[in-house]
Amino acid sequence: MNSTVQDVDAISPAAKHAVVRPTAPPADPGALGLAAFALTTFVLSFVNAGLLPVTVEPVVFGLALFYGGLAQFAAGIWEFANRNTFGATAFCSYGAFWLSFWFLARFTDLSGAGSDKGKGVGVFLLAWGIFTLYMTIAARRTSVAVFLVFVFLTVTFFALAAGDYTGTVAFTRVGGVLGIVTALLAWYASSAVVINSTHQRTVLPVGPQ
Repeated sequence: MNSTVQDVDAISPAAKHAVVRPTAPPADPGALGLAAFALTTFVLSFVNAGLLPVTVEPVVFGLALFYGGLAQFAAGIWEFANRNTFGATAFCSYGAFWLSFWFLARFTDLSGAGSDKGKGVGVFLLAWGIFTLYMTIAARRTSVAVFLVFVFLTVTFFALAAGDYTGTVAFTRVGGVLGIVTALLAWYASSAVVINSTHQRTVLPVGPQ
């Protein structure tokens, strides 16, 4: 007992202060994850909605790789460190979605699939819609802003899946419009995190949690 007391007393005042000094909380990675998702979705959705010709779709590839993909995936890893299961699962998954989209568009040869190419892409999008649906259920326990992002993203995936699977352009156009709305909602949620934290007060409300 006396030895322990002596050991503690032997610690310098500076060392004692360093031991008990609280660490600053990490920044919220949700702002980066939402922004990366929003911007990449916004650009691609303009093509899907028919507001831009499909010939300009390659402008999305760099965003899909670096911003929607790698940056959003990094935000997800950061959320794992913050012990935020929802944020980690969402950002890592949608970061991987954009990386897989980039790979699919750049390196995957579906010419041998013939008329079944659209069905393959449709099932790909349908699977992401199913994942997004159960994430939407979980999102009910977050903010209203984030919940709305997932609601619109779910119907976006289902509309795009129907468009590719059936070859009906109207579904793709609807999915594009829904994607633009989804991106705007995600941008709002991201800007709320950045602006509210910078001003240290609620400037942009996101709804109760």
